[in-house]
Amino acid sequence: MQGTVDGFTYGLVTPVAAFLMAALGAALGLRCTTRSLHATRSCRVGWLALGSLSIGSGVWTMHFVAMTGFTVQETPISYDKPLTFAGLAVAVVMIGIGIFIVGYRGATRMALITGGTITGLGIASMHYLGMAGMRMAARFAYDTPLVVLSVLIAGCAATGALWAAVTLRGALSGLGASVLMAVAVTGMHYTGMAALDVHLHLPPTLPSDLSAVLPGDPPR
Repeated sequence: MQGTVDGFTYGLVTPVAAFLMAALGAALGLRCTTRSLHATRSCRVGWLALGSLSIGSGVWTMHFVAMTGFTVQETPISYDKPLTFAGLAVAVVMIGIGIFIVGYRGATRMALITGGTITGLGIASMHYLGMAGMRMAARFAYDTPLVVLSVLIAGCAATGALWAAVTLRGALSGLGASVLMAVAVTGMHYTGMAALDVHLHLPPTLPSDLSAVLPGDPPR
């Protein structure tokens, strides 16, 4: 039986808060990436590492802020702690690889494509690993085209944000790059959630009165 899914239990509160978390992490991380370009070689590693941590933790925070608005009417939801924190580590490491490539190679086409792709994959990996860490009396199924679209959104927008961070100057350009990265994260998240179907695990023998198992009005 398919579960009744609500991704916006609290209305626009969670999407807006999640977007702001992603934008804040992106603003700090991309600023660090920009600063690394003008730092000495010994300091560059520190700036890029800080940028990776900022963006990765922002992505992770955005995901779980958004997930506070996700409910399945028929079953409670909990999270597996090791997988939950593994998602944070994966996001920081993969996004870090992408940022280090751009930080050391500059705004070359190959560096931006490679770095943006890896950064986008880091965002997507964090999302789906976080989803794998959910525990409920149900199984998940995903619509493959929408999953692919979610990964493409993350990769393309992340590439654009990295390009803006290393080529444009000024407060407005930095703000634009941060917003673009936040769009990559939130767009990827909600596209991935749109791809989700939840199928409940029901008892092997159902009572004649389904109201004993499922909430809501009894069948007529």
